[in-house]
Amino acid sequence: MKPATPKSSQSPAKLITQQIAEYPDWRGKTLSSLRQTILDASTGITEEWKWGTAAWAKNGPICAAAVFKDHVRLNFFKGAALKDPKHLFNAGLEAKASRGIDFHQGDKLDAAGVKALVRAAILLNAPKSK
Repeated sequence: MKPATPKSSQSPAKLITQQIAEYPDWRGKTLSSLRQTILDASTGITEEWKWGTAAWAKNGPICAAAVFKDHVRLNFFKGAALKDPKHLFNAGLEAKASRGIDFHQGDKLDAAGVKALVRAAILLNAPKSK
């Protein structure tokens, strides 16, 4: 993963766009597709910049993406609590709370499956009624 440079005065959306541009290969395209898929999953999702990378939230944190040399990981903060009927989670399976999806060059993005996980994460974040 490339070290992030301090860019705190810029909006998260602009920082994410810059992050995508830093990777002109398949990793940038994958991150761009993930970004669009996440934003299309539900209205009101906000983009954030956390730990030097793209993150998304609605009623609380949903997921973050990290770019590595040989893969792009989409990490769901409360992934262990989510049902994964399409078995997309393939990383961090031993973690107590989070789960991830590693995308490697040539992998096809299951947009419907990712959207379903994003929506489930949003529901998990929803305020509990008393």
